[in-house]
Amino acid sequence: MAHRFFMSKNDIEIIYQDLGLVVINKPAGLSTTCDRTGEPDLVPVLKKQLGAETSLRLVHRLDKFASGVMLLAKNLATQSKLSTMFERRLVKKTYLALVAGPVRRQGGTIDTPLSHSRKNPQVMRTNPKRGKPAVTRWQLLADFGAVALLLAEPVTGRTHQIRVHLKSIGMPLAIDPLYGSTRPIMLSDFKLDYRPKKDKAEKPLIDRLTLHAYQIEIPPDLDKPTTFVARLDKKFAAVIKALAKYNHNGPDAFLNPDHLSTILNAKPLSP
Repeated sequence: MAHRFFMSKNDIEIIYQDLGLVVINKPAGLSTTCDRTGEPDLVPVLKKQLGAETSLRLVHRLDKFASGVMLLAKNLATQSKLSTMFERRLVKKTYLALVAGPVRRQGGTIDTPLSHSRKNPQVMRTNPKRGKPAVTRWQLLADFGAVALLLAEPVTGRTHQIRVHLKSIGMPLAIDPLYGSTRPIMLSDFKLDYRPKKDKAEKPLIDRLTLHAYQIEIPPDLDKPTTFVARLDKKFAAVIKALAKYNHNGPDAFLNPDHLSTILNAKPLSP
């Protein structure tokens, strides 16, 4: 997956900001730390947007090719408080994941230790005997047949945790170059009467990692809002709209009919 991130004035959406905290909707393709590509990473990009004098401190990470909500501290005191909250598992993170179906249960908990692969340190694997503890809760939101939409809550924060855990129970992300398929999701995959435009190749509905950090909740200790939601980018929203419209169950594919509008309107989501 060779998507490059290009900076522009409005690349990073600011969800909330005050003197100590900035909450963003990270675009897919932007790394939270320096990587081997040499492309700009999150903090320099955001500092350019907010002003070079702005102090920014990472308190957690998000996969480069995932999108969604992230918290950054503007000072040491806020960083310390947030870091303590993450260490004590007081921060609740909710992801949306499009996975390859079929999904045969409505939810569950995956409690399987993870470790780095010996062959490729960039890849994680399940390792019940020697891995570090890792727990992910998941819930089926919509069953579209060949693809399903899940809510995933990582209790622990291991690298690639959701991606590896979901694959381990037979539900890999629909698009994931490390742990699943690289094939993009096309409208023709599920719209039975799809007809391509003359002399034009069909464009993918989405062709990147199908994982979005939708919501993050923090304790009320910081005298700030406690729930932050990151709206879906255009491609992620488009594929969910299309799946809801053209699957054989229509909007009834959602177990809770309200969840479709909740997600598309970026409202707080509860199971």
